Amino acid sequence: MPRTFLRLLILFIASFLVIQTNTAQGKKKRKKIDRVILEANKYIGTPYRYGGTTKAGIDCSGLIQNCYKTIGVELPRTAKEQSKIGSSKNLGHIRPGDIVYFKFKSKREKWYHTGMITYAEEDDIRFIHASTSRGVVEDSLLDEYYSKNIKKMRRVIK
Repeated sequence: MPRTFLRLLILFIASFLVIQTNTAQGKKKRKKIDRVILEANKYIGTPYRYGGTTKAGIDCSGLIQNCYKTIGVELPRTAKEQSKIGSSKNLGHIRPGDIVYFKFKSKREKWYHTGMITYAEEDDIRFIHASTSRGVVEDSLLDEYYSKNIKKMRRVIK
């Protein structure tokens, strides 16, 4: 009987330590997510400028690159190249801090666009991006214009 009790006690302590480690890792990850979203919010209202990387004018991939740089994540400069980084996620498994990539097409033209998920619940998913017509704004990913053009979603905050 004492041996069984000792084994259970050791198992309990080991489980507790694993939970504590995961909780600490979870808090660290949450801080990174909060920091990157806070940085993105600082750009709201910034005008769009193709190739721009500052608050005087910024494009979508410049916004994403700048925000993730604040937490030590180095991303390529273009949305197309950024979309190759991180682990793939689907709409049902995204969370704040994930990156969404779009591929839009018109008659003889296609272009890539990107944004950062800021809020993700079943009935509302929000993202910040640099719109060519409105500058840096937050929109609903569930709006048809965006949802029908999603190319992929990636997670770069591990």
